[in-house]
Amino acid sequence: MNIDRYDRKILALLQANGRLTNQELAESIGLSASPCLRRLRQLEESGVITGYHASLDPRMLGFNLTALIHISMDQHTEERFSEFERQIGEIPQIVECLLITGQAADYQLKAVVRDMDAYRELLLDRITRIPGVSGVHTSFVLKQSGGSLQLPVEAT
Repeated sequence: MNIDRYDRKILALLQANGRLTNQELAESIGLSASPCLRRLRQLEESGVITGYHASLDPRMLGFNLTALIHISMDQHTEERFSEFERQIGEIPQIVECLLITGQAADYQLKAVVRDMDAYRELLLDRITRIPGVSGVHTSFVLKQSGGSLQLPVEAT
């Protein structure tokens, strides 16, 4: 899909506020409602826009501990990785799963839990029981600052 300046404006605005109406979006980028809606649908259908969500504060929901978990696998096969990813996808406390390089680990997981007891349960009862997990190293987030989930669409 060829993404032009109007599409980039749509993407930037929706990343900042996914609740904008089509009319508000159209007015903000200088198009009428129909072409704006057509562009929005194309961005959705092509997979550029993968969904809409609300950003939540984990602490307000009782998730007081964020862990970055590095996982080493015993075998580097497609089957082993696929099964690991499938099982990790079933654990709601895991909010991110990245296959990585440049570390002693194969995966980095981001988990949110209520407290250290909940982390211990997650680790011992779920993660280490997944076939192929051969090593685990965890760092706990002390503070999160900066960063954004928004992609720099206007800078590309």
